[in-house]
Amino acid sequence: MAVKQTRTYLALALAIILGFILTTVGKAQTTQVRYFPETGHTVQEPFLTFFETRGGLEIFGYPLTEQFNEGGLVVQYFQRVRMEWHPENPDPYKVQLGLLGDWLGHREPPLPPSQIPRNNPRCRYFPETGHAVCYAFLSYYDRKGGLDIFGYPISPLKIENGRIVQYFQRARMEWHPELPRDQKVQLGNLGEIWVERPDFVYKDQLRPVPPPKPTTAQLLPEVTEIRAAASVKYAITGRGGYQTVYVYVTDQRGEPLPGAEVSFIARYSSGPRAFDMPATNRDGYTELTFPLGNPQPGYIIVIDVTVRYRGQVRQTQTSFLPWW
Repeated sequence: MAVKQTRTYLALALAIILGFILTTVGKAQTTQVRYFPETGHTVQEPFLTFFETRGGLEIFGYPLTEQFNEGGLVVQYFQRVRMEWHPENPDPYKVQLGLLGDWLGHREPPLPPSQIPRNNPRCRYFPETGHAVCYAFLSYYDRKGGLDIFGYPISPLKIENGRIVQYFQRARMEWHPELPRDQKVQLGNLGEIWVERPDFVYKDQLRPVPPPKPTTAQLLPEVTEIRAAASVKYAITGRGGYQTVYVYVTDQRGEPLPGAEVSFIARYSSGPRAFDMPATNRDGYTELTFPLGNPQPGYIIVIDVTVRYRGQVRQTQTSFLPWW
């Protein structure tokens, strides 16, 4: 009798443990895919955790492809980077970023000895490549991931299209003095440049994919705070053509907030222009493309965004610069 009871208890315990494991796995599977309607692609493991914990949209931009096999590596291209999966590496180095700065040919000869900064706490010289990173770029480098994210500097500061830039093995930093203080350093879209080359042979991977099928609706907790972030498709534009404004809205937990009402005012030198955007989708996103008209070149157009949800109001801001 004791043996039968023991077996019964063991079977019950195993059933409970198995049920817990299956429930946990099921929950993980429903949360480990994130769809970006802006580009029509998803991010999932093994890249999703890296994306969300190492900088998100600011550092990597939107996904341009799904993950796929390229030359024996699982890779995925984003606006600013290429992610690679290296399962042979120890944690936390299994996800690596491709050396797009090098591959695009931006490495320059080392600084001559007379130009190497010495005894300057706001500059750091990297003997590995013979270049230095200084001032705002050095601060951004240290705050946003350092060597793992950007690699070594491979060029000095230089002027490109009227803007101060510097190339790294994995990135290009740009100086935008017209933007707010915490946004003056921006990253260039090296991933976008790489996949738009005529000899990029994986053009089929750039095609958008359908969004994942929605899961069973869940009751949303009370929304006590709304948060919003706004960006534009083109930080610098010409006159004429179109601009696209993107807005992402979340609640106090950082969860996407669908159904929020969004509008914005584009402040042109000739006067403000008001626009209503579609309500945010289930991912908390909305976007609107509008004609630029003929704005004054060199005059920053500030976009004041207003988000409304169940009596709550949140405002945020973005901007762009017509240049030619």
